[in-house]
Amino acid sequence: MLIIGITGTLGAGKGTIVDFLVSDFGFSHFSVRAFLSEEINRRGYTVNRDTLTSVANELRAAHSPAYIIDELFKKAQKSGENCIIESIRTPGEVLSLKGKGNFYLFAADADPEVRYERIKIRNSETDDIDFDTFLDNELREMTSTDPNKQNLKKCIQIADYTFYNNGSRRDLNNEVKKILNQIIKFNG
Repeated sequence: MLIIGITGTLGAGKGTIVDFLVSDFGFSHFSVRAFLSEEINRRGYTVNRDTLTSVANELRAAHSPAYIIDELFKKAQKSGENCIIESIRTPGEVLSLKGKGNFYLFAADADPEVRYERIKIRNSETDDIDFDTFLDNELREMTSTDPNKQNLKKCIQIADYTFYNNGSRRDLNNEVKKILNQIIKFNG
């Protein structure tokens, strides 16, 4: 069983990588956002970037910095299939998954203006924001010394592969396919 973790900046193409691995390579997908949305709905809150962040931080503080990812890993392990776990946001989550073996972390990044245009097109419940709010949200998630809070900068730094996605979906898919084929060949 191969586990690919996905991290990266807002609107950089994490979902595009997930869609490609699911549709073209048959990976199963386990989503931090879906996990958190379920918890937020159970509590009767509105799903938005603030509640996603605060509930994630609360769960990590109550259990462990890797709690959410560990819960998703249990589900992935039960499936017995190649899996994607999206979206990894703390170094503790990365370290936990690396300790479980046969794990690779993919990071996606792109220029802020490109990413902002993508989220406006995507138009999810967390994407209806202006450019300054977009940058503020990202800054809030980029670094932290608290192991229970997001530190995207560190996650991207320790990724096994980083994809700079300023081009087309096709370009990104081709880059991902090339790397995945290398990983599959290496793991024989």
